[in-house]
Parts: sequence; structure tokens; C-alpha cells
Amino acid sequence: MSTNQQRREAAKRKLERQQARRVQQAQRRKRVVAITAAVVVVAVVAATAAFTLISAGGGSSAPSSAAPPSSTAATPPAGPCSFPATPDQPAARPVTAPTDTNPPRQGTVAVTMTTSQGVLPLTLDRAAAPCTVESFLGLAQAGFFNNTPCHRLVDLDTLKALQCGDPTGTGSGGPGYTVPDEPPTNLKPVPGSDGSAIYPAGTIAMAKTDAPNSGGSQFFLVYADSQLPPTYTVFGTIGEPGLKVLQKIAAAGDDGSMASSAGGGKPKLATTIQTVSAGQ
Repeated sequence: MSTNQQRREAAKRKLERQQARRVQQAQRRKRVVAITAAVVVVAVVAATAAFTLISAGGGSSAPSSAAPPSSTAATPPAGPCSFPATPDQPAARPVTAPTDTNPPRQGTVAVTMTTSQGVLPLTLDRAAAPCTVESFLGLAQAGFFNNTPCHRLVDLDTLKALQCGDPTGTGSGGPGYTVPDEPPTNLKPVPGSDGSAIYPAGTIAMAKTDAPNSGGSQFFLVYADSQLPPTYTVFGTIGEPGLKVLQKIAAAGDDGSMASSAGGGKPKLATTIQTVSAGQ
């Protein structure tokens, strides 16, 4: 028969086992929470990388056409254009902001972008993005893009683009002013996504930061269908010969120098914009 002392010791051991189980359960719960949080953070970082890729200071299918479908057209913004200066980020090269705050809002402009890897024929759409087109043409006329490296190639599952437009080649240079957002309104949504849209192969769009109206001189050239939030101004298309040039550059890959931040890196097939001229 157990003595009172033995019963007390047995009860004590049982209590200690229960407490140990509670500690183990609490630790497991903490691990689950930590793992879940890490997964969420990774997902958010991946999504942000795909875009802030596309910072201005940012499953793909093979392209079937050089030009995005007409559904990419945007409603022209109401009111005059605004190009406020950025005193904290002076122009990478001497240039002034557009003076015409009410540019044409209809029609297209043919542009020839000559690069070290080939010629990219572009068609800029004033109806979709009149302010952006006005700024781009002004920068081109001023020679802002001449002899400028395309500093970033991205080959993610959801984003395939070449980013250019920064004379410093660092991804942080701009024109000393910002361009208003003119986001497309009719991009096709990505089925089952949380609001992302399909930017078709052959799209030219403006790079920007997370802040509104933060575009400048940097832009990205989409060489295969990509998925992004519909917040990046689409202002033109790339002709078939230009798309082939981009795909040649992409096929060589990137150096991965930006893999730890927004993804991608400098194109291994170094690409420099030599000239950009309108009407050719």
C-alpha cells in the first residue's frame, strides 16, 4: 500500500509531466506562428520585388505578338499634367521638365530606339498616357537617354523585363522631376490573383516606387507576358523586331547582382541605349 509520501511524490511527478507537456505545446505553437509569419514575409517580399523591381530610383507565357492587345488602352487623365521638381534627387543629366502641361491626348508617335544590341521600333500612345509620352519625348529630344546603359534585366516567373532610362546605370538616377501616374484601366486580370494584371509582351511601361506619382525617366520593356499590379503606366508598344532584340538580351541572362533585393541584375549581354529619336 502506498504511503502518503509516495502519493505526494507521484502527484508531483504527474504535475511536472503536465507542465513539461504544456511548455512543449507552447513551443510548437510559437514555431508554427514563426514559420507562418516567415512564409507570409517571403510572399510579400517576392511580390514587392517583382514591382519595386521596377522602382524608379523598379508564370509567363511566350509572347505571341509584339504589341499588347487594344485592351491595354487607358482613359486619358483629366486636367493638366504636373511635373514637380525633386530637389532631393537632382537630374542625372542637365534637362528641364516639360513646359506643356496640356499635351496632345490623341494619336501615336513612332520612335526609334537604337541600342548596342539592335534597333527597337516603338509606338508611343498619347491617348493612353499623354503626360508620360510628353516627358519621354522631351527627354529623348534633349539626348537624356543617349549612351545610357539598361541597368537591370529581370527573369522572374511573373516578371520578364529590361529596365532602362537611368544615365547613372545604378537604378537611382532620374530627370530631376516626377511624372504623374497614368495607370492602365483595361489590362486583363490574372485569374485567381489579388488584383494583379497581365502586362503583355511588347509593353513599354514606366518604373516607379511604391509612392504615387513617383515615375521619372526609368522605364521597362516587357519581353514576355508578365504579372504586376495595374499601377504602372503603359505608354507604348515595341515592334516585333525590337521584341526579338529584347529576347536575345534576355536569353543571355543576368548577373544576379540584384537578387538579394528586388530581383534580377545587370544583363550579361551588356545593352546601351545609343540614341532615341522620334518620327523615324
